[in-house]
Amino acid sequence: MPSLVELIGNTPLVEVKSPNPNVKIFGKLEGNNPGGSVKDRAALNMIRSAMERGEIKEGSQLIEATSGNTGIALAMLASQYRLPIELVMPENSTRERVVTMEAFGAKVTLLDSIEACRDYADEKGKQEGYFQFNQFANPDNYLAHYKSTGPEIWRDTEGKITHFVASMGTTGTIMGTSMYLKEQKSEVQIVGCQPTENSSIPGIRRWPIEYLPKIFDPKRVDRVVDVSQEDAENKAVALAREEGIFVGVSSGGQAHVAYELAKELNSGLIVFICCDRGDRYLSSGLFGL
Repeated sequence: MPSLVELIGNTPLVEVKSPNPNVKIFGKLEGNNPGGSVKDRAALNMIRSAMERGEIKEGSQLIEATSGNTGIALAMLASQYRLPIELVMPENSTRERVVTMEAFGAKVTLLDSIEACRDYADEKGKQEGYFQFNQFANPDNYLAHYKSTGPEIWRDTEGKITHFVASMGTTGTIMGTSMYLKEQKSEVQIVGCQPTENSSIPGIRRWPIEYLPKIFDPKRVDRVVDVSQEDAENKAVALAREEGIFVGVSSGGQAHVAYELAKELNSGLIVFICCDRGDRYLSSGLFGL
């Protein structure tokens, strides 16, 4: 029988309705990972690689700033490896995310913004005995997707993918997947999603220049599309109510971009990332509950 970490990855593709009969759209169901999100992949690669390099030792205190899903994944894996972890999150994070991390035994610190969380984790990470993953600058973040997400998409579409759509948060998913897909077929178009001005979409960011993730390479993204909070939320609700696909707001944003992109094409096969499950957003009022 497989161990928990062996269940990370190999998530399925599900076809969603397309506005164009000549364009197929598939969502990659990352909520099927044991920690419930795409961030299981990066968390596993970051923690394993750091342990192999001897950067994490017995008794190390782990710390990381997160908007939610990476923190849940790290908390789950830290419990597996019996390592203490402090996760620093924006105070507007949904209660489900905080409680899930605490259920795995993590200490959760809430601050007023993700930028403040990153600054706090940077300072603590410099202290003796602490190890900070720094997913925003850690190559092991995007390499997780070069090793797994990209190859899975290529395999499961039989190399027919023409467009890959992903949100731009830490940018690990889009960077690593782009690297792999472009090596297989340079014509594959990589489309990044970022929120419109004044939109707040968990997992999708429009970073101030001083906080732009260091792992981000603009040359790996062919096109960046803005998505509004309203469109992202409406699409997440539509996926649940019309197609039985229960996902969060960032997934809704990517699905919206994929849907609009399909209208522009003569033909194609689009894959977008369903980052997590909708049950992490129940208390937010997203689904009218």
